[in-house]
Amino acid sequence: MKTIDVIAEVMKREGIENLVVYPVTPLTESTAALGIRTIVCRQERVGVGIADGFSRVSNGKRIGAFAMQSGPGAENAFSGIASAFSDSSPMLIVAMGYPRGNAHWPRFFNSTQAYDHATKWVEPINSPEMVVDAMRRAFSRLKLGRPGPVMIELPEDVAHLEAVESVNYEPVKITRSMANARDVDDVARVLLDARAPVIHAGQGVLYAEATEELKELAELLQIPVMTSLLGKSAFPEDHQLALGTATGAGGGAVGHFLQKTDLVVGVGCSFTRHNISNVVIPDGKPIVQITNDESDINKNYPVAYPIIGDAKLVLRQLLDAVRDRGAKTTHSNGAVVDEVKGAKASALEERIPRLTSQEVPINPWRIVWELNQTLDRESAILTNDSGIPRTQLVSTYEAAGPRSFIGWGKAHALGTGLGLIMGAKLAEPDKTCVHFMGDAAIGMVGMDFETAARCEIPIISVISNNSEMVSEIPRMLVSRELYRSTDISGNYADMATALGGYGQRIENPEEIRPAILRAVEATQEGRPALLEFITAGYDPARPRY
Repeated sequence: MKTIDVIAEVMKREGIENLVVYPVTPLTESTAALGIRTIVCRQERVGVGIADGFSRVSNGKRIGAFAMQSGPGAENAFSGIASAFSDSSPMLIVAMGYPRGNAHWPRFFNSTQAYDHATKWVEPINSPEMVVDAMRRAFSRLKLGRPGPVMIELPEDVAHLEAVESVNYEPVKITRSMANARDVDDVARVLLDARAPVIHAGQGVLYAEATEELKELAELLQIPVMTSLLGKSAFPEDHQLALGTATGAGGGAVGHFLQKTDLVVGVGCSFTRHNISNVVIPDGKPIVQITNDESDINKNYPVAYPIIGDAKLVLRQLLDAVRDRGAKTTHSNGAVVDEVKGAKASALEERIPRLTSQEVPINPWRIVWELNQTLDRESAILTNDSGIPRTQLVSTYEAAGPRSFIGWGKAHALGTGLGLIMGAKLAEPDKTCVHFMGDAAIGMVGMDFETAARCEIPIISVISNNSEMVSEIPRMLVSRELYRSTDISGNYADMATALGGYGQRIENPEEIRPAILRAVEATQEGRPALLEFITAGYDPARPRY
């Protein structure tokens, strides 16, 4: 067997279902022969996003895979892979490399060197003898510890060399760790002593499949729960103790409880201080942090009670510990539930004029409100794109439960959401998969709507088209006035139709809900749909959040 065939065989044994590629790699022939579906996208960054979304929605149990050619292919994929790394999303990347004799020329792009700081692990297969061990190391890092993208670089001359007669390989087993019992008991004690604790849940809850344990702890002790941006959907947002997602959209219920809390309990989160993905925890608040990565602890906040372990296993330990200390329901008088309800109602009251606006052009907040009211949230998966659409959707849409929303955003380019939602649809074909983006974002990746049509991946793209780069306007006032530098244009519904999907342009807010229902119907017929909403442009007096 040639080296490339060994890689394909290992991928098959590890359960890889799809290989996304652009433009060409010899790996497709070997994997296709084994029944691994080939999906050819239109650009590398979107292809990486498809693999990324597949892994996220599959909870890392089914791994997305992307392969690209050496040189330009590896260069163009960089932003997508860096995005996955920043969000700790697991996927297998197979990068073709230049022949070994050229691999270290000063001007050539070397993936092993370039991706060293943007992947969890990157390794070159410089001889056919090392291929099985290298693939075992790759999948070990994909399945164990903190998730992240793993890359194999395969020099073109090594790919077709004879490697082994048969592949001696067993799939990597997953293992998870509990926490130190004394650490857990300390947390149980301070948790029961706290008067106003709050839980901050991250995506570690999703990967550990710990939502039920988290709900059990919150309900037992009547503790309100907020999620990080990446952790959105780790706790059902229609739950009576759900505060929503901590974003840059303003405090709301999250801000209210963070100000009054006397103990913040982080579960499966990194506590990264970031203007997009987190609301800042006020100084002096004692913090508990449960994480599987020691590098998260004391990173941006001093952590009084660190615990290293798997979120599901540690929460189960913690539940046992608080019950051993006599916990039944220490805050069971209903006051916490009423306070959560009041704080959320107050935040909603502030936004309701925008959410129900009858303005023409359409207020984009009305779009996300109608998505929230119209979609069957139990059977839907949503994601956003960068910029203002992220804030609008994340702060308004109520995620039903685990993996019903793909939250992202620490280091991502415009257009990322399109690839992610296509990957989500591949992983969950029976779900209604929707992403919300602006007209600047579709300008980056719009041609990959054709990938969705050609490959029969029926997603819904919701476009807020105000023909402007709104976020940039305050910083480009002179160039805007003189040269219309922030203006952009396009008829994206027509583009969708031309590329083989369903497209509709909507200009009146009363047409939003019927249009969403028609788009859902189109996807049920197997066609991707694009809804282009003509929305209001820049107005310095209009609140963005």
